[in-house]
Amino acid sequence: MSASNSRRAALMGRAPQHLPGSVRTYLFLSVVIAFSAFPLYWMFVIATNTDEALAKIPPQVLPGGQLVTNLREVFSMQDVFFLQSLGNSVIVSTVVTASVLFFCSLAGFAFAKLRFKGRNALMVMVILTMTVPNQLGVVALYILMGRMPGEGGWNGTLLAVIVPGLVSAFGVFYMRQFILDAVPDELVEAARMDGASTMRIFWSVVVPAVRPAMAVLGLLTFVATWNEFQWPLITLGGTDYPTSMVALSDLASGNYVLYRRVLAGALVATLPLLVMLFIGGRQIVRGIMEGAVKS
Repeated sequence: MSASNSRRAALMGRAPQHLPGSVRTYLFLSVVIAFSAFPLYWMFVIATNTDEALAKIPPQVLPGGQLVTNLREVFSMQDVFFLQSLGNSVIVSTVVTASVLFFCSLAGFAFAKLRFKGRNALMVMVILTMTVPNQLGVVALYILMGRMPGEGGWNGTLLAVIVPGLVSAFGVFYMRQFILDAVPDELVEAARMDGASTMRIFWSVVVPAVRPAMAVLGLLTFVATWNEFQWPLITLGGTDYPTSMVALSDLASGNYVLYRRVLAGALVATLPLLVMLFIGGRQIVRGIMEGAVKS
């Protein structure tokens, strides 16, 4: 009896030691989240206020009631077609994401499970392309797009933004690594013995097994494509309907910048990303955790 009482007393005396550590951890994470979310909140505050509120000292920290007015000004500007630019971003991001998911998962399956001559050498070349900065190929890409079929080539059209991003080296490498662990070789061989073709194995065996990885890759690709600025600015900067990031730069140009307009447009352009991250957040965590467990 005395032994059990002493054990209970020891456990009761040990429990409070764990509580401060957990409290400090949650406090630290709360501070990090607050600092990370503050720019979004400040963007919302400025987008809902007037120019007079922005000039106040100390600055305005509470949302105002001018959001609808500011958004109406953004969407009604004659020199910046912001609504059409948002539509272009939706088209480009959706097409590029769907293409990357298909081609990268298919290439990852080929590199991971198919045996062909030069497989390792080709994979090394794919990895090496990730070490080359995109800025180095901008001039060559612009010349190449200008020589494509059509009057004046593809520069100034959405094809110039979509086609270069249809497949990514990172996506191929990422899907290859995931498929290596997620799809056993025995499962592929069993499907072949049952008479399944290579594409049937890909659709019926590989794709269901790598859906978490495809969700992560799709979200990362959509966000990266939506936020792409340099190349759309180069090839679409002189057109009336660029992507949303280029339209935001047009809002911020000029001798006198109305930041309430700029950040109202930025708020609208950020909402699709927040929705995508909110919907696919669990898939990101699931894909990362599955990769960590398999490794």
